Amino acid sequence: MHPVALWRIGLVMLTSMTLIVGGDVAAKVLTADGFNPLFIAWTRFALACALLLPFCGLSRGDSPALRDPRIFLRALLITGGISCILTALRTEPVANVFGAFFVGPIVAFALSAVLLKERITLTRSVLLGLSFLGVLLVVKPGFGATIGMGFAVLAGVLHGSYVVTTRWIAPHYRPRLLLFSQLFLGAIVLAPFGLTTLPDTVTWAALGLISISAFGSALGNLMLVSLSKTTPSSVIAPLIYTQLIPASLLGYLVFSEWPDWVSFVGLAVILTTGLASLALARR
Repeated sequence: MHPVALWRIGLVMLTSMTLIVGGDVAAKVLTADGFNPLFIAWTRFALACALLLPFCGLSRGDSPALRDPRIFLRALLITGGISCILTALRTEPVANVFGAFFVGPIVAFALSAVLLKERITLTRSVLLGLSFLGVLLVVKPGFGATIGMGFAVLAGVLHGSYVVTTRWIAPHYRPRLLLFSQLFLGAIVLAPFGLTTLPDTVTWAALGLISISAFGSALGNLMLVSLSKTTPSSVIAPLIYTQLIPASLLGYLVFSEWPDWVSFVGLAVILTTGLASLALARR
């Protein structure tokens, strides 16, 4: 891959991941104020859907998309992933949640090889294996693991599957249509949970945070969907590790959270293997 093209992809991914993390940080602030994670997830889908509707250029010719089982599968995967990560953020530090979440690229890499027949190499497989060791250091299974970290791992599994599903169907549908379909279907699926957890009062500050949570996630995912149309999942997967940078910085700046030394080592291993995967893709 040409270096200029790779760095452009890297910049788009970093911007996308920063927007998504920013939305999740806003959601964590809301959960600290007593908002239910499923209510936040529902507002994220519903508000972003309403915002995008006038701009997505829907036509009668797009109606078959909503009957495609792959569209429903993709929407359920991202809906479950977001619900799980917001639940994890309710009790766990931001950087640790995203460290556990990085089981996702491993899932994406494996599924891309099996389902999409994308080429794999021994070096890339070894790097992803090392990143999994980093995830284990962050999650600490059996040594201080929590239910929240379990939700973070499940979110990673669901998101890794979502990335591959997006790559699978991206050549057949417009990016805005794909994003709208996941927002629309996610809002419907989460509506019963969101409506039954409505808060008694919502301040202007809370409305602002809900908007940041919804629109940051929507714009970040739109950029990811657009990139998936032309970029193999095996290249996108390691670049998801760039989430660690904004997750660590925002976690410290907003919540004064800093990982313990074991988690910090795990995060360092994950980030190092991600950068090595990027260098491998460039070569």
